[in-house]
Amino acid sequence: MEIQDFLPESVAHGRFEVHSGFMNDSGPGGGGYFWCLRHNRVESGDDMCPAQYRLGPYPSADDATRALETVEKRNAAWDAEDARWTGEES
Repeated sequence: MEIQDFLPESVAHGRFEVHSGFMNDSGPGGGGYFWCLRHNRVESGDDMCPAQYRLGPYPSADDATRALETVEKRNAAWDAEDARWTGEES
């Protein structure tokens, strides 16, 4: 016997619907505002830098303007949680 003899029929052959409007709107020309790391500015619409240079999407231009601050706060919180988890907190 082979392993496939023990496995149920694959469901991967079917088509899956995307249920997230957020994911649908995150591509070029999609909704939201982004912070461009290349140009240090808010970008939206069809004229945006490639995704590798953007943070976001954010719900407003003001939120996108604070993207680096948001990243810094999240990184500090994650670092504190890592330190707590490993017992290295001071």
